[in-house]
Amino acid sequence: MYSKWQLAGKYINFYLRASNGKGHGTHSPFIFHFITKILNDTVPYPEYKIPEDLRKKLISDQTILTIDDLGAGSAISKSYKRTVSSIVKNSVKSKKIGQLLFRIVKENKPTTILELGTSLGVTTSYLALANPEATVITMEGSKEVAAVAQKNFTAMQLRNIIMKEGNFDAILSAAVQGLPGVDLAFIDGNHRQEPTERYFQQLLSASHNDSVFIFDDIHWSREMEQAWENIKAHPSVTCTIDLFFIGIVFFRQEFLEKGHFSIRY
Repeated sequence: MYSKWQLAGKYINFYLRASNGKGHGTHSPFIFHFITKILNDTVPYPEYKIPEDLRKKLISDQTILTIDDLGAGSAISKSYKRTVSSIVKNSVKSKKIGQLLFRIVKENKPTTILELGTSLGVTTSYLALANPEATVITMEGSKEVAAVAQKNFTAMQLRNIIMKEGNFDAILSAAVQGLPGVDLAFIDGNHRQEPTERYFQQLLSASHNDSVFIFDDIHWSREMEQAWENIKAHPSVTCTIDLFFIGIVFFRQEFLEKGHFSIRY
């Protein structure tokens, strides 16, 4: 895991070499559309209010949860007991990323969404609200955290979410095999190279031409950066977008050649 100063330095380097996020000079129509219609979409969708109201509520919650940390651990605290407030502040994806995930789902209209790493359910709610017709299967390894997330889904009346509690290593393979396909996957858990690449391979078996895989914290550590490079190099991957905080993977065979894009966001 990189220190916050190392991450800051890496972000500066990324910012200097990445495209400006406006679409100017972009020769790929697909990437130009992604930048102008999804990345830079400023419409204040009314659905945004639901997960952000939840975030505001949770950020003042001092309930202490026991964390079953099955991944690479927290970047903030190694404690196995954390308050709900601490989890929201340090582990839940930002509003900016949550809203981007909402727009990606809204644009692509996936019907089967798989999330690895529910946390308290804020990001999950963005995914579920973007396409109420979709089935969102979300997985969380920590029992007490999963219980809070399920309570939040009930309170928000989100009925298109299926919660699966347990270690990804134990439950992912069976879950994927039981699906007709994975249209969109958000991988936000166990930030280590070998598990990340293994999850990619397991999800790949259910992917198709229009699938979208999104990996969180691809620059979080040297291991995650190597995992990201290996995923980019996989023969099935035809296009990737690096937004520094997340990496987006496409499998569209209509692309004549591979394209890897780094874009400021």
